[in-house]
Amino acid sequence: MSKIYEFTVKDANQNDYQISDLKGKAFIVVNVASKCGLTYHYEGLEDIYKKYKDKGLEILGFPCNQFGGQEPGTNEEIQSFCSLKYDVTFPILNKIEVNGSDADPFYKYLKETAPGVMGTKNIKWNFTKFLINQDGEIVKRFGPRTEPKEMLEDIEAVLV
Repeated sequence: MSKIYEFTVKDANQNDYQISDLKGKAFIVVNVASKCGLTYHYEGLEDIYKKYKDKGLEILGFPCNQFGGQEPGTNEEIQSFCSLKYDVTFPILNKIEVNGSDADPFYKYLKETAPGVMGTKNIKWNFTKFLINQDGEIVKRFGPRTEPKEMLEDIEAVLV
């Protein structure tokens, strides 16, 4: 069994969200922000979610304010923004840190297991995406500028 399923994170209401509940599903993990030049990625991610959720794909959004202070809101404000502005229906979880000593343990694991370009472990910016297959293996790490639609081939490959 993959170590990824050992993690528990918090949802936006501070309730436990067990990653083990995703066993047998492919999923995308993405750090998100409401005031970023890449915030429009919500739209593409939601399109992917609507298209593939019934085929076993989940998306987990983790708000983070570490990049230019671009996610200053409370969990409630972030939920409202995502719902009203982008009609997001995939889970937007608890606001966390993804880098540094206070980084969420789940994100520490993701970064260690799937380093970025040239082996960098830190998340470079908002909307860095990780694709995980049904066995809990991280298949690919996508940089912030990778448009959600550019992930389709990889997503479809893990859903086969």
